[in-house]
Amino acid sequence: MTRTEPVTGRPLRIGIGGIGIESSTFCPHRSTTGDFRQTRGQELLDRYAWTRADSDLTCLGGPVEWVPLLHATSLPGGPVEAESYLTLKDELVTRVRGAGPLDGLVYDIHGAMSVVGLTDAEADLTEAVRAALDFVGTPDGRRRPMISAAMDLHGNVSRRFAEPVDLLTAHRLAPHEDAWETRERAARNLVRCLREGRRPHRAWVQVPVLLPGEKTSTRLEPAKSLYASLAAVEKLPGILDAALWVGYAWADEPRCRAAVVVTGDDAGRAAAEAGRLARRYWEARRDFAFVGPTGSADECIEKAVASARRPFLISDSGDNPTAGGAGDLAYMLARLLANDEIRSGRVTAVHPGITDPAAVARCFAAGVGAEVTLSVGGKVDAGHGGPYELTGTVEALQRATDQKDRAEGGAYDRGVDMAAVRVGGLTLILVAHRKPFHTLADFLGPADGGLGIDPRTYDLVVVKIGYLEPELYDMAADWLLALTPGGVDQDLERLGHHRVERPLYPFDEDAYDNGAGPDLTAVHLPPLTP
Repeated sequence: MTRTEPVTGRPLRIGIGGIGIESSTFCPHRSTTGDFRQTRGQELLDRYAWTRADSDLTCLGGPVEWVPLLHATSLPGGPVEAESYLTLKDELVTRVRGAGPLDGLVYDIHGAMSVVGLTDAEADLTEAVRAALDFVGTPDGRRRPMISAAMDLHGNVSRRFAEPVDLLTAHRLAPHEDAWETRERAARNLVRCLREGRRPHRAWVQVPVLLPGEKTSTRLEPAKSLYASLAAVEKLPGILDAALWVGYAWADEPRCRAAVVVTGDDAGRAAAEAGRLARRYWEARRDFAFVGPTGSADECIEKAVASARRPFLISDSGDNPTAGGAGDLAYMLARLLANDEIRSGRVTAVHPGITDPAAVARCFAAGVGAEVTLSVGGKVDAGHGGPYELTGTVEALQRATDQKDRAEGGAYDRGVDMAAVRVGGLTLILVAHRKPFHTLADFLGPADGGLGIDPRTYDLVVVKIGYLEPELYDMAADWLLALTPGGVDQDLERLGHHRVERPLYPFDEDAYDNGAGPDLTAVHLPPLTP
């Protein structure tokens, strides 16, 4: 156990900042600064309930001065353009250096950011942030500032990234209903360590398994039990935190694989628990299954049409923008309109979220009730059938200016121009910028107007998503996961990874069957020099 002098008798100065995005290297979309919702100053602090003066965390062992830096978060997409990344990185680093001495940093990131020209973007960013923190030092000049990272469990944890970070934790639920709890845990762990003078050891191990989130949801076993066990591990004597990452399956980089980090004062126990968790994950690798029943697009549509359960939801998983898909594929649209029951109107369906600013503009120019002929989608990701030609009736329009951003969802809930077009029994919702549809509000719009599309009134709801987010999950009378093509294709071998480190399950399914298995001994990362 390593200890330094506890910080007492004065407020802690703790910065908050980070850059977060999930980037598919198989997606032709490129993310820019315009895709990031950027917060600074009081707006940044307002994101976190625990920064309020009356929060028990702010008062834990004494007052805390929270110092807002830069937080930038984006809807997942393709890799970040190098110039945009450098713009955000330089601002974050400059703000750290300009903040004055800091005791620590709550580092709010995702963990699966890819940048054009880099192989480990989070490591590159973190090394720069660490250097800036070390430059400003702490208010009393007696210790090194600490970094506490709050991450998505679909992030990647390379050794290069982990080494400059004092504390690491991640979500324990997928879907991520505990996202804000994770951020608070990262902050709480940091405050405790600073007040108690603790410099924890970290035990890090990667597991040669790379699975999509749709196979590792904590709604099902074995992920349910694996993640539930983390709380018990962190309660062990000498342990502060335990975290498990499944990794990000749609980036082709050496760091992409599962990882475990156990943090604590007892280096031996941390290493033993990390190795035990890694072994459990490895031994369960073949038990992971899709979170729902699957099929091709046509198979899912046929089953949904034939079912009596309404509304019946289908996930267009390969073009899921919240996993990094382009969001403009018309592949599922074409399959829906190839179904006679839907095209004739005997079965109704709503398919939201195809990104096509030109088609949206055409709809606005025509107006509600007008007939329009459109070339829809396939302009960013043109590799899966290209645009789809259709003629339909403009059913509803909504301007971005009539929508309110919901701060809780960050970049996921930005207002965009939207148009609903009806073709037979299908209502297609087009968006001018990439946008997911996860809640009723996304369909209905504001209470005083908007699209007014209620998905509960349709027979089928076909959403560009993977596993269903809570509100959709509760809405569905039944659902299917369509294994569609796109930048986040669930068929990983179809995508063509060639830069990941091998052997790696499931690409090399039988690689360890004739031996003792991979070396899952945890690497001891000692406390950073005080």
